[in-house]
Parts: sequence; structure tokens; C-alpha cells
Amino acid sequence: MALRYTYNPETCQYEPIVVTPRLFGRRFLMFIGISLALGVVGLAYFNKNYPDWDETLLQRENETLKTKWSVLIKQTHETSQQLANLEQADDHNYRVILDMEPLPSDIREAGVGGRARDFDQIPYQLIRTGYELNEKIINRLEIERQSLDLLAKELSLKEKMWASRPAIQPIDNKQLTRLHTIFGMRMHPLLGYVRPHNGLDFSAPRGTPVYATGDGTVQMAYYSDSYGHVVYLDHDYHFETRYAHLTNYIVKEGEAIKRGQIIGYVGNTGTSAGPHLHYEVLYKGTPVNPINFFQRDLNNKEYEKLVEIGSKSMISLD
Repeated sequence: MALRYTYNPETCQYEPIVVTPRLFGRRFLMFIGISLALGVVGLAYFNKNYPDWDETLLQRENETLKTKWSVLIKQTHETSQQLANLEQADDHNYRVILDMEPLPSDIREAGVGGRARDFDQIPYQLIRTGYELNEKIINRLEIERQSLDLLAKELSLKEKMWASRPAIQPIDNKQLTRLHTIFGMRMHPLLGYVRPHNGLDFSAPRGTPVYATGDGTVQMAYYSDSYGHVVYLDHDYHFETRYAHLTNYIVKEGEAIKRGQIIGYVGNTGTSAGPHLHYEVLYKGTPVNPINFFQRDLNNKEYEKLVEIGSKSMISLD
């Protein structure tokens, strides 16, 4: 082991350094202290700038979750907008068609704020916003589900009403030769005095099919001295129709009838001046002009033809 020397100015000589136990202990403790200090400083610096692997993985996972949550929030906003479009169609399309009032905004938003204070316990604003938005959508979906159920029930009732309402011609335009549009008081062509004419007369060849103008039930089907073979249909919703002077009818009392179904054929029975169908519409027991109902069944050309046919005669046939 090589010796170390130090210069002694008193003797003007280099003398070997003798390490005593006390000096060795002092130097050892100094070394240990400096090493510990450097170790602590190095560890602090490393921990600050170079987190451990587990923490690094957690940070990466956290950033991934934030990104996914942001995408979820965006999709939730898109869902909210789609729901708003459905609510708009519900209030301003479906309910208008069905003659229903739109749902008030306070009903659509009912209960949304009831649980809002629960979200205050969530520490992160991003997550809290997502929960609040999701809660509102859940509530709105439930309100809209109930609304659509109500619309479905109302539509079922309206479809039945629309199908029952007299809405087509009782005789096809192609087989119609003349339409007598007199409705109200007129001179009877056979009896020779003025009496009410509560319907329209459709001239057509004997045997021309006569169609029910709406869904209903056969109220009466019999022979009358004045109406001849006649069929009365009850359409519910306060509507009735009558088909008179038939050569014969092919339905029976109590039978359910569909719109467009043949119920009989044009004839000249009863008090009649020629082959034709006498057709009446009654609302709440009062005769109304049938022309106000079946015009909607015609396109423009068919309607023009109907007007032309109706203008050819100003007299009734019964």
C-alpha cells in the first residue's frame, strides 16, 4: 500500500501521513453524510422529473380515459340533439296531425334538477358534466316514451275515426253518367210538390256497384215504398249514410262493413224517376250535403269531371 506524505514546515521535511482511528472515524462520517445528502437530493430530483413506472402507467391510463370520456360527452350531446329533433317532431308534427296540444316545456324538463345536488360530490367537472347531461337525457327519454305511447293510442283512435268517416264517392266516376247536385228543398219529379231532398242523386246504369263510403255497421237493410231497397250504415262518431233505390243489396243488418266494400247495386226501386243512387250523409242525426265529403277522394281531373257531370242536371230523380 503506497504511503501518503505531507510537508511539515517546522522540520522542512515531508513526513508520512499517519491515519489515526479518530481521524479515520471523522472522515468516514463526513463521507457518509455527504453521500446521504447527495442521495436525498438525487432521489428528490429523480422523483420530481422521473416518476416511477406504475405512476407513469396510471398517468397514461388517466389521459386515455379523459379522451374516451370527452368522446362520450360529444356523443351524448349528439344524442341529446337527436332527441330534441324527435321532441320537435312530436310537438309540431305528430301532435298537430292528431289535433293534440304540444307538451309544455316544464313537463319535458320535469324532474331534471331533482338529483342535480348529488353530482356536487363528484370532484371532476368533466365527469360531473357528463353525469348531469346523461341524467337529463334519461328523463327526457322517459317523457318522450310516454308521449309516443299516448300518440300511438290517439293515432289508433283517429285511424278508426278517419276510416269510419264518409270520404269517398259511393259510385265510381267512370260509371257515373250524371250527378244531381240539388240538396235541400225541391220539387219532387213524381209527387209534384216541394219536399226536402236530403242527399245527392248519382245517375248510373242499372247494376252499377255501390260502395260504402266509410267503415261502419249495417244499421238497416230493407225495402221501403219511397226509398225502395235501401241500406243504412252507422259509422260511429255521429256519422250515418243511406243508399236508396238499389236494385238489390248484398249486406245484412249488423254486418261490419269496410270503406270501398260493395253493399248493393244501382236500381230504380221505390219512388224513383230513373236508375240512380240516392245517397245521404247524416251528422248527429241531421242531413248534411254529401258533396263536402267525397270531393277529397278525387284528383283534379276527376273533380273537374264531377263538376261537369253535375252541371248537366238541375233536377232530382226522387
